[in-house]
Amino acid sequence: MSAIKVLLVDDEAPARNRLRELLQDIAAVTVVGDAKNGKEAVNLAMEHKPDIVLLDIRMPHMDGIEAAGHLQKLTPSPAIIFTTAYDTYAVRAFDMNAVDYLLKPIRLERLRTAIEKAGRLRPEQLTGLQPLQAQRTHFSVLERGRVLLVPVDDIIFFRAELKYVTIRTREREYLIEDSLNSIEEEFGTRFLRLHRNCLVAQGSIMGYEKRHAQEGESHYVALLRDVPDTVAVSRRQQHLLKGLAKG
Repeated sequence: MSAIKVLLVDDEAPARNRLRELLQDIAAVTVVGDAKNGKEAVNLAMEHKPDIVLLDIRMPHMDGIEAAGHLQKLTPSPAIIFTTAYDTYAVRAFDMNAVDYLLKPIRLERLRTAIEKAGRLRPEQLTGLQPLQAQRTHFSVLERGRVLLVPVDDIIFFRAELKYVTIRTREREYLIEDSLNSIEEEFGTRFLRLHRNCLVAQGSIMGYEKRHAQEGESHYVALLRDVPDTVAVSRRQQHLLKGLAKG
């Protein structure tokens, strides 16, 4: 039997050390790395391909629930065991979606049971996970067998094209399968729907101008910071830009 590869994720070093010590007493388990936040966890998981991730829920920068959603896109995806000091809403909300959850302080026999359970399950336990916080901090992009994390703060606009949505940052474009409607619902007015196929970061809008087509018709476009792209503005949404200009 090959060793079960485990990745430890917790923002507190004593908690990671405690898990490492406990796992030494469980046969056929190898710790392949540890991370202090969700973003580090995704990067290490791509590198080490763990069978199981012991994942704290409450962490800065990217919480465990969001990280679990990104980990789901890996092939194969690891089993998730949440670790938490909270036995209230977080546990009740997520215990049906993860392989298991462990309440801190974690006991050896409880950890052993969770590891054994994880070995019998996978990889569908992540289905239906929703972020613990209201909005994601990153979008995960599957590209050439790797998961890339794109910070929401870097996104200038989303544009729907056929069955995909293009993310535009200052550096490049990415393709995702989220719908514009779901993104708009998640982020509210942080991204403005200037056209039926485009959501633009409010902070990236520099201004707007009126352009004339050869046929004589005119339309407005939004001018954006840091990129040469412009975004067409539908007639019914022109009031949004004019409102920003007045503000």
